[in-house]
Amino acid sequence: MPESAAPAPSVPDRAGPATDARAPAGAGRVESAHLTSIPGRVQPTYVEGWGRKGATVVELAGERLDRLCGPATLSRGLGRSYGDACYPPPDRPLLARTTLADRIVAFDPATGDLRAEAGLALADMNEVFLRRGWFTPVTPGTAQVTLGGMVASDVHGKNHHSAGTIGGFLTHLRIMVADGRIIECTPQQEPDLFWATVGGMGLTGHILEVGLRLNRVPTPWIRQHSERLPNLGAFLQRLHDTSDEWPMTVGWVDCLKDGDGLGRGILDCGRWATPAEAPRRMPARKPQLSVPDIMPNWLVNKHLMKIFNGLYYWKHLSRTKDGIAHPSSFFYPLDVLGSWNRMYGRTGGMTQYQCVLPYTAGKKATAELIELLRREGGACFLCVIKDCGAEGQGILSYPMPGVSIAIDLRIDDDTQRLVDRMNEFVVERGGRIYMTKDRFTRAEHFRAMEPRLDRFMEIRKRWDPDLRLRSALSVRLLGDPVWGESR
Repeated sequence: MPESAAPAPSVPDRAGPATDARAPAGAGRVESAHLTSIPGRVQPTYVEGWGRKGATVVELAGERLDRLCGPATLSRGLGRSYGDACYPPPDRPLLARTTLADRIVAFDPATGDLRAEAGLALADMNEVFLRRGWFTPVTPGTAQVTLGGMVASDVHGKNHHSAGTIGGFLTHLRIMVADGRIIECTPQQEPDLFWATVGGMGLTGHILEVGLRLNRVPTPWIRQHSERLPNLGAFLQRLHDTSDEWPMTVGWVDCLKDGDGLGRGILDCGRWATPAEAPRRMPARKPQLSVPDIMPNWLVNKHLMKIFNGLYYWKHLSRTKDGIAHPSSFFYPLDVLGSWNRMYGRTGGMTQYQCVLPYTAGKKATAELIELLRREGGACFLCVIKDCGAEGQGILSYPMPGVSIAIDLRIDDDTQRLVDRMNEFVVERGGRIYMTKDRFTRAEHFRAMEPRLDRFMEIRKRWDPDLRLRSALSVRLLGDPVWGESR
């Protein structure tokens, strides 16, 4: 992370003339000849979401986001959203890559207040601060995300039931809105823009800088408790029972097991280890292997995954285990295998369906969703379940009090139908989906499960009346226009 950087080459405020009289200035078909004339580091490239669906875009890369984001339709960090949230629509494929803007601007060791550019990766932030006794108050299940992406998704983690989302720990945001102005906002200053941006999927403005209050931790190690549980009912009961004692809980369940063992799983609980419990040495960075992009499309299949699930379940030989865990192993178990999404093959890819079912839906709702998936012929290769606490203040923030279920699915010709059926179930139960993971939800289902959408759109259009800032997701879910196409 450089402490200083030379100014990036300037870029124009517009990427080309509009081709539709109804479109805002700069919208419309972008000529390739014009794109190559933009000064600075400009690279037409193919980008993907984590589910391996992507688009060809013109990527603007540089260290000065305030100069870089002017012509861009969307900002992108490390691209770990699963679906189409991380690339722009086809009519204006100008993408600002934020990862070169990764400077730490300021840090107050008395309070833990951090100010950093939006492109700072969580993995790098952890490397700097964990050894000094500080850690992000909320972390998702991967460290391969940027601060800006964490804000845009209002990420939650294993401690949602005790700490909430990252939005509750943000102190300020520096945002470039659609007309090029840079707005400093806090929960007190421009609060509507602030809370629409938290969980707003990058649609309210380009996040340039983030203020976040870190937590002081007693050691860099985790005191971990885990339990092997025989079925989904036992798992959900223990998830509930352990929530008061353990600030961090999450679990894996086996959705491929038939009969009474459906939903058997491993529940992991954790807290920060005390100095008396923890090793004296610092945890070393875990070595990472990378999956090559040569995996056959059949590798992840129902039969092999049944075998894997059985081995994973029974490797937990004793019913309970206690010990000290490496923070990366506890928080980011899949990060040790880089590009693990390639295991699903080069074509088709995978998606993750993540929803939260409120406690008001009843104790059987989680089992009913999994049974629905199996009844409809779906094969879940990985299922992660955790408790959610109070709803955050981000206007489109995902969690609510209830049970969050994340289901990995191979994409095939039946995936859309499966997602439709699960969404109908979630709408009926008063739940919602996580936009960061979504690729297949229809606009009518999203509107039915999201009563806060009108307020979000009112605030968004107040700052961006022409909807210059868009994504492929916002076109699909929110009905944003694609200029030059019939409307």
